[in-house]
Amino acid sequence: MDFNAQRHSSVKSLRPAEASGSEPLEEQQAAAGSGQSAQLHSELLSGDRSIHVPAHTRISLGTYFNAFPASYWRAHTSVDTVRLTAQTTGPAKILVYRSSARGTSNRVVTLDMDGAEQHTDLPLTSFGDGGWYWIDIVTAGSAVDLVHAEWSVPLPEDMVPGTASVAITTFNRPDFCVRNLKILGESDALRDAVDRFILTDQGTQRVRDEAGYDEVRDVLGDRLQLIEQGNLGGSGGFARGMYEASREGGSRYVMLLDDDVEVHPESILRAVRFGDFARHNTIVGGHMFNLYEKSVIHSFGERVNEYRFMWGSAEGVQEAHDFASSNLRTTPWMHRRIDVDYNGWWMCLIPTDLIREIGLSLPVFIKWDDAEFGLRAKQAGYSTVSLPGVAVWHMPWTEKDDTIDWQAYYHARNRWLAALLYSPYSKGGDLPKESLLTDVRHLISMQYSAAELRAMALEDLLEGPEHLHRTIGTRLGEVRATRNSFTDARVQKDLSQFPPVRRSKPLPHGEEPHPPTSRVGRAAKLLSGAVHQVVPVKAEESEHPESRVPAMNLQWWRMAKLDSALVSSADGSGASWYKRDNPTFKRMMKRSAALHRKLYKDWDKLAEQYRSALPEFTSPEAWAETFEANGPQN
Repeated sequence: MDFNAQRHSSVKSLRPAEASGSEPLEEQQAAAGSGQSAQLHSELLSGDRSIHVPAHTRISLGTYFNAFPASYWRAHTSVDTVRLTAQTTGPAKILVYRSSARGTSNRVVTLDMDGAEQHTDLPLTSFGDGGWYWIDIVTAGSAVDLVHAEWSVPLPEDMVPGTASVAITTFNRPDFCVRNLKILGESDALRDAVDRFILTDQGTQRVRDEAGYDEVRDVLGDRLQLIEQGNLGGSGGFARGMYEASREGGSRYVMLLDDDVEVHPESILRAVRFGDFARHNTIVGGHMFNLYEKSVIHSFGERVNEYRFMWGSAEGVQEAHDFASSNLRTTPWMHRRIDVDYNGWWMCLIPTDLIREIGLSLPVFIKWDDAEFGLRAKQAGYSTVSLPGVAVWHMPWTEKDDTIDWQAYYHARNRWLAALLYSPYSKGGDLPKESLLTDVRHLISMQYSAAELRAMALEDLLEGPEHLHRTIGTRLGEVRATRNSFTDARVQKDLSQFPPVRRSKPLPHGEEPHPPTSRVGRAAKLLSGAVHQVVPVKAEESEHPESRVPAMNLQWWRMAKLDSALVSSADGSGASWYKRDNPTFKRMMKRSAALHRKLYKDWDKLAEQYRSALPEFTSPEAWAETFEANGPQN
């Protein structure tokens, strides 16, 4: 759209319909106070970009998807103004608000709408630490429709908008893939922004056999590239997408997208346009909403604690924030700009030039690949931005505890690997101690399968970098087989097959165990739990489960004094019989201590080995050999 002979690029179309899926549109009478509670009025939506506003009504579009995240544009681009363009069908007022990093807000502009399209230019100069722009619509004696509204920024004369390859990796989720490819492929908005869809199918339920795939293939034509290869995990699937997108040279970006997400085309477009305006090559990530609770944003920004070497929410972020309970305008922490170390690969836009410079994903199958890539880019001088208004809906990791299933191997090995590559602290800071204590907690909880997989992980790590590509296609089968040899890993769906729960002696004071509330209390419970492990197991405790433990109550301080228990699976489909095994505890504890002692002793040597080999094992050449060696599964 051309204004005053200056080109503008639309970077964010206001989409009331999209907002209704995650954050209620707030309607209140024009004379009412601002404290009135928000309510969802879906009957007011008229199309994807329009909304009907009744007479004597005020509706706010100060929502996550419709407000403009001014501080992020101020920090990472050279843009100094943003233009709001809007049109209504009749007389109304559009009130433009801005917020500060503290979450306080004030009105800055009022537009008297009369049915014609209007615009106003707004400065970005005072958004150094945080702040958003948004609009409210107020009607008087007659109803109106908001026909459309958008945020746009000046487009430099020499700027050529970039395009992206969307890279999806999948394992046996053909229905999700076909659905997402159909939605994205039929989007007119993405036609000029996405030049290719790269689908890496690593499963045994082929996407090409799914109902609807032929239709999608016909719609996308030569924009669709289907690759079938062996199961190399998320890191191998996304590495293939990076490899294909960066070697062809046509796409400026590759958008990594999980197979099991719900995504709106507008989010992809916003990420691409932000990448275009960024001062330097920048990784642009999307936030993650809860697929099961659509108004809950699960991940808003993440960093790595370098002393513990553990990922988690960035400072100031509140996890699992529910917009249905507190909208954007009443959530002060969300108005401060959140700086991150990396973005999850559920949705992440990466410049292909950056991939050519620093390499592809780590060959680690799953876990820590996204965090490590963000740290690698940061070390090379490049930023990651988790951009508000760009998001997917995805199953949150809080729905399951994958640290005790087959993924325990990858959690342990890859956390240590990332620390060896990037920890600035001598001997990895607090990681060796935390890792050893994790083993202790698993062992006193009778989770022998998880402890065994973690030991396998550390043994592989000690082999050096050459094991990464060599084992990426085969280790999963070995991990699963090892895990299934332990009773705590075997889920029985028919609970009647277990003996009845029987406790040989009552609970102390008739109360369930309480969590420790201090370091001293935690140490005391760990010590008493460890002492309990060397006490011989009574015969009756081996013949009957002593307790029934729901998955949500599976904490080490509850399990430490039990001799056996029926533990529900995280998905509620069955239960496993945990049994205390005195000789196994002693053997595994001795093995864990020896491995941690060796890792601590050899830290400097191992760190040098992995850091020196990093450019080689993330190179396109190394990955090409791995792709060739791991063809499609039957």
